[in-house]
Amino acid sequence: MNVEQWQEFWMLVVGVWDSAFLGVSVGRVLLVLGIILFFLLIRHLFSAIVLGSLKRFAKRTKTEIDDKTIEALHGPMSFVPVIMAVFFGAEAMSLAPPFDFIAVRFTQSLIAIAIFWAIYNVSLPLSEALNRFDRVLTRAMVDWTVRGVRAFVIFFGAVAVLEIWGIQVAPILAGLGLFGVAVALGAQDLFKNLIAGFLILVERRFKNGDWVRVDGVVEGTVERIGFRSTRVRRFDKAPVQVPNSQLSDNAVTNFSEMTYRRIYWVIGVEYRTSVDQLKQVRDAIEAYVLENDDFANPPEVSMFVRIDSFNASSIDIMLYCFTRTTVWGEWLAIKEQLAYRIKEIVEGAGTGFAFPSQSIYVESMPEETPDVFVPPKD
Repeated sequence: MNVEQWQEFWMLVVGVWDSAFLGVSVGRVLLVLGIILFFLLIRHLFSAIVLGSLKRFAKRTKTEIDDKTIEALHGPMSFVPVIMAVFFGAEAMSLAPPFDFIAVRFTQSLIAIAIFWAIYNVSLPLSEALNRFDRVLTRAMVDWTVRGVRAFVIFFGAVAVLEIWGIQVAPILAGLGLFGVAVALGAQDLFKNLIAGFLILVERRFKNGDWVRVDGVVEGTVERIGFRSTRVRRFDKAPVQVPNSQLSDNAVTNFSEMTYRRIYWVIGVEYRTSVDQLKQVRDAIEAYVLENDDFANPPEVSMFVRIDSFNASSIDIMLYCFTRTTVWGEWLAIKEQLAYRIKEIVEGAGTGFAFPSQSIYVESMPEETPDVFVPPKD
């Protein structure tokens, strides 16, 4: 091989080196890779330094909202070195048109994403500040507000990115508006449930964790009040998605809002029970309820122990009282002890409980009775 051949080979190597990728030299490509690698290596260090300074400042305050806000900024702050790597890498490559335009727009898009990402994350800890207005806003209303704000942040973030790339959003929205009218005609139930859910929150009919019963629909514990439906978990642990319109239009009993819990019994005693025994049973039951701290007494609530009626097979004593606890398990235990005590009272009075029966009283048998027919033998 002569010198000219070596020179020709070297010129090929230099040509490849100078224009290996989109007319950019290999040296510039390696430089860009080095820049990207550098910023990726300092990514965690950058976020640690910046966020560490902010955390130290936040610890001086008494509220925890600023601490959670700074923690929410961890992801967007870690994304900043990536944006810087893209920007300085594109600058180092000195791209020719139209790639330089694409690089600028891409960097702007990353910046917009980082900004709206930060707003999206910060909206969650800042929502805890709304919990201080619990007299006006329920927890479910706060959740709805946060979801709405986050949805708008995502929407405006997408619009900002599209605008950066020169895509006009207004004509698209106008076209979607005409399409939305057609969709709205077929989505009346959706809007009805949305409005019903808003009314449920405003009127504070129930909240997450409440035990509710919707007549003819469901009974259980409210888990989540959504935009369209509310999830109620029945006592057999099966979840039920109830449209908000049914919760708005039907009667809803909220057992969790009870101030007291009622016991309403009718106690039937035998007809052979004397008046003195009836008085003894009634007075003893009333004394037990009034003297027991588990029960609420007048004038807080109504309380009655009365001889109520003469039933078909019993003399009925009505017991109407309220327990102070509204917890179902505790209420059952109190009711059980009351049942034991009533049985002791009735038996102690020398009488007994009646049960459904029929008695036939015959004052005298007829003097002449027919003979029993005996069929003749063959």
